Amino acid sequence: MYSRLSPSLRGMLMMFVASVSAVFMHATVRHLSAELPPFEMAFFRNFLALAFLLPMLLREGLQPLRTKKWRLHVLRSALTTVSMLSFFTALSLSPLAQITALSFTAPLFATLLAIIFLGEVVRVRRWIAIIIGFIGTLVILRPGLVEIDLGAFLTLFAAGCWGAAIAMTRVLGRTESSLTITLYMAFVMAPLSLIPATFVWTWPSWHQLAWLLLIAGFGTLTQLCFSQSLREAKTSVVMPIDFFKLIWASLLGYVLFAERPDLFTWIGGGLIFASATYIAYRESKLKKAVIAYSNDE
Repeated sequence: MYSRLSPSLRGMLMMFVASVSAVFMHATVRHLSAELPPFEMAFFRNFLALAFLLPMLLREGLQPLRTKKWRLHVLRSALTTVSMLSFFTALSLSPLAQITALSFTAPLFATLLAIIFLGEVVRVRRWIAIIIGFIGTLVILRPGLVEIDLGAFLTLFAAGCWGAAIAMTRVLGRTESSLTITLYMAFVMAPLSLIPATFVWTWPSWHQLAWLLLIAGFGTLTQLCFSQSLREAKTSVVMPIDFFKLIWASLLGYVLFAERPDLFTWIGGGLIFASATYIAYRESKLKKAVIAYSNDE
C-alpha cells in the first residue's frame, strides 16, 4: 500500500508520523518529569537509543565509524546533548504548546550561525524570513508585558544549541554519511548525558522503565520518519506538515495536563514556523541550483 503512493504522499505521510511521534515523546517526558529528573530521562533516551542502532552497526561493521572529523562529531554531539538536557527540563516547567512553538526557532538559529561561522551568503528574502521568525518569538514571549518563565528561556537556549548542531551537520554532510553522523551522536551522547544524570539519579521502577523505553522509541521513530520524509519528497512539500506538532501539542496539553495555549502562542508559532519553512525551502532550491550548475560545468 505504502509503495503505491506517490513520492510526495509518502514524504507527507512520514512527516505526519514524525510530528505525532515527536509530540508524544514530549508529552511522555512531561508526564514522567513528575517522577524522574529530566537529566536522567535524557540519559535513558540516549542509552536506550543505542539498542535501536546496534543492529545497523552489526550489519554495516566498523566502516561507518571511520572518520577524519571526529572532533567535529564530538562537538556536535556535545551541543546536541546540552540541547536535549535543556529541552527536557523545559518540558517539565512550561506548557507543551508554548515549548513546541518556540522550538521551531532552531532553523533560524542554524541559519544565523551559518552566516557568522560558515560564511554562508543570505539574501534579502531569507533575512526577512529570519526577522519575521524572531518577531514570532517576541509575540509568544511578550517581554515587558508578561513574565518570561525559565522554561521559555531553556527552550530558546535548546533551540540555539540545536541550531548550532544543524549548522555543523551541514559541514559533516559534505563528507560523512548520515549513518556515521547518527552513530557518533548516539555513542557520544549516552556517556555525556550520564554525567549530569548521576547528580540527580534515582533508580527507576519497572513501570518507569517502560515509560523511558517509550520515550526512546518515540524519539527514534521521529528521527527515522523525519529523515525518510526528506528523502521521499521536496522540502517545500513535507515541511508544512511539521506544523501539526503545534496542533498535537495543544491537544495533548489540554487533554493530559489541562493546558490551554493562548492566541499569542498560535500567532507567534505560525510566524516562526512559516519563516523556518521558507528558509528550508530556499536553501533546498539554492542547493539544487548549485548542483545543476556543477553538472553543466
